[in-house]
Amino acid sequence: MLSPPTGWQPLQADRKAWPDGVRELVMDVSKGPRDIVWDITYTCPLRCVHCYSESGRRPSRQLSHEDMVRVADALISLRPKGIVLSGGEPLAVRGIFEIADRITGAGIPVILYTGGWSFQPWMVDELARTVTRVSVSVDGATAQVHDRVRGRAGSFQRAMNTLATLDEAARERRARGEAPVEFGLDCTLVRSSFDQMDDFCTTIAPRFPEMSFIWYGPAMPIGLASRTGFVEHEILTDAQVDLLVSAAQHTHLQSLAPASVQVSVTDNRMLQMRPDLIAAGLIPAMQVEPDGNVRAMAIYEGTVGNVLTEPPLEVWQRAIARWSDPVVTEALGPARTMKQWAEATRRIDYVFGTDDDRARIDRRPPFAAAGTAANAAAGTAAPERAG
Repeated sequence: MLSPPTGWQPLQADRKAWPDGVRELVMDVSKGPRDIVWDITYTCPLRCVHCYSESGRRPSRQLSHEDMVRVADALISLRPKGIVLSGGEPLAVRGIFEIADRITGAGIPVILYTGGWSFQPWMVDELARTVTRVSVSVDGATAQVHDRVRGRAGSFQRAMNTLATLDEAARERRARGEAPVEFGLDCTLVRSSFDQMDDFCTTIAPRFPEMSFIWYGPAMPIGLASRTGFVEHEILTDAQVDLLVSAAQHTHLQSLAPASVQVSVTDNRMLQMRPDLIAAGLIPAMQVEPDGNVRAMAIYEGTVGNVLTEPPLEVWQRAIARWSDPVVTEALGPARTMKQWAEATRRIDYVFGTDDDRARIDRRPPFAAAGTAANAAAGTAAPERAG
């Protein structure tokens, strides 16, 4: 277990810091997380410019299959409403379907996120058997934009191929009277893709009649996207975020999409963990790193224990205690703009991250505007080291 930061207090004492009306909510949540996101590996064939975990640029920290089973059992014991398998690229993990099957076999829905690069046609039946939903990450409606954001030439076509294979398989399974794989796409918007929102509905979605959803959300100023250059050039402006989640924009996008496709939009602020948002009941998922370490706050650096070596509920309760830490409340409390959010991220990551985390943050290359040599270099970082 990592040592807690100076000033950390156990949950019982820390509860007193919560405002009136929030204690009951926190006490209810302390019984266990509603949802869990497990970044099962930091291995990734892509080099996304906005990656919060810097996957593909750091050791994979992927566990042995035996220990992955142990982590799965620990997460199952918390009885969440759902578990997301993400990364990195979960389809690059040998034995991923056995892990997913173990979770769904315990009655917990599994959602799997993939960039599509590692997808192979034989995986369709395994996905249909073991997961509830597959979300394919597509961050641009054209290869030019998507490949730049995802950091690898050809990644757009790989994603389209994955969607096409899922679409064909869903159609065939439906014809045989079998349950199809529910799938759709998840779009993380940056300024250079913001004007392509319509194209996802009018150009991409009609190609895949079995696709059931499109989910739009802005890149959050976390991880690599918290760099000042990225915030200046690619994080959506506050006006763009407001437009994205406006009722008029949602209605517009839904009207463009095929009738079978459900369009959803979010500003991702529910993940920010501002004190007032927590008070309103916006509690993010429990975030688990590949090796079983649990982040105190899903999108920020800093862990509070490991489910392989400690009771999972105790680790979760330590995470809750972090939410009212003075550093957290002082950093996030006044954060209303995307720029302020980025500043809060950088402070929280540096205070609660380990020495290795801080060294990794210090090594991050500066982000430059699209088309510059510096940005090209940042998007094609050196291959990851072995776990």
